[in-house]
This record gives sequence, structure tokens and C-alpha cells, in this order.
Amino acid sequence: MKILVCISKTPDTTSKISFDSSGKKFIEEGIQYILNPYDEWYALVRAIELKEQLGGEVHAIHVGSGSSDMVIRKALAIGADIAFRIDAEPIDSQFTSTQIAAFAKDKSYDLILLGKETIDYNGSEVGSMLAAMLDMTYLSYANKLELDGQKATAHLEVEGGVEVVETNLPCVISAAKGMAEQRIPNMKGIMDAKKKPLEVLSPVPYTPTVEYIQFILPPSKTQVEMIAADDIDRLVSILKDDLKLF
Repeated sequence: MKILVCISKTPDTTSKISFDSSGKKFIEEGIQYILNPYDEWYALVRAIELKEQLGGEVHAIHVGSGSSDMVIRKALAIGADIAFRIDAEPIDSQFTSTQIAAFAKDKSYDLILLGKETIDYNGSEVGSMLAAMLDMTYLSYANKLELDGQKATAHLEVEGGVEVVETNLPCVISAAKGMAEQRIPNMKGIMDAKKKPLEVLSPVPYTPTVEYIQFILPPSKTQVEMIAADDIDRLVSILKDDLKLF
């Protein structure tokens, strides 16, 4: 079993998000990056579980600059066998998909896994684009995955329930909560990760078809107003005049 896991980095959830004066460029100064949780906790860990069950290799791939090497090494510490980094700053989902597809097209992967989305952009676009570029079946938002020979059975999140589907390998699957349980790298894994190969590759040519015009931050949250338990008049005023509930 040869599995490719697409990993990305995202700002730590405690980071303060800001953009430059044009509103187009994310200011990275002081930002602490982490491995995207959906890629790490569910896609990568499930890939390692399948390798432990069926044998084979788990490869990790990332599109980004050398500043991403720390999060890539974490994927190796958790259990990926080899990592590849496309040496380019991702500019949009299609760029990332194009780079990964160009890498994977002649590598004969049985399965390609990735998180259902990144927790910064929440786009959920790379998986479907990648599957289309590789002419593979795409299953999205899977919270359970089993393999039997050349067949994959997945439970997919749908409105109000779960959809159980079966498809032939190779395919692309995006992983959601429930696919696996998070693994914390142990000391041996961390030490071994330093010896595992991390190959840096050049990007393929790409012409953007989408331009980001501006990022707009959501309005700041208003402060909480504490109301005395016996101040019914003020409570009624807020419900009626401020919130227009009646």
C-alpha cells in the first residue's frame, strides 16, 4: 500500500490575524504555525494505521517554503516515511492542487489522503481539484475508512446522517473528525524524523485564474454588558430596542 498524505500549515489558533494596508497580504510576523489539524490528526494518522495494518509506505507532501520544514518534520515524527516539499509559496488552492498533481501523477499511489479543509481558509477545494487533475474518484468529509484489497469503504458526513460508500483504488479522500485518533510524537519518533528524507522539489509552471481582491476581517466582538438581576427595565430595553426581538 502506497499512500500520499497532503499536509499544510496554518497559524496557531491563538495567533492575531492581520493584513497589510492593501488587504491582500497576510502579515506573518510573530505568527506561530502548526500542522493543519485535519491533515495531522485524521489523514496522516489514518494513513499510518493503514500502513501498520497492510504494510507499505506513507509519503507526505507539502507546498511551501523552507519555513515549513518544522511542521513537515512533525509529520515524519508521527510516522510518515518520507516527505516532499514543493519549494513555492502557495498562492491559491488551484496552485497547490496543480503542484501536488504534477508530483503524484506518475508515482502510482494507491490512496491520497488530506484533511477536509485547513482551519485558516476553510476552503475544502484542494481535494476535489486534485482528484479531477489526476482523474481519480474523490470522497469528501470521510470520518471512517476501511480498505479491503483494491476497494475502499468510507463513511461520509452528510446532512442529518452518514453516507456509506464504496469505491475502487486509487482515489482521493478528505478526512474529517473521527477518521482516527490524534497521535503525539514520542522521543524515538522525533529523533528518527531527523534522519528521514525530506526532498525539496521545484514547482511546475502555473498561471493563476483567480485573484484575491481583499481580505476583510470580521467585526470586532462587542463587550459583554452585565445586567443586575433586578434590573428588568434594562433587560426589556435591550431585547426590544437593541435586539428588536419584539
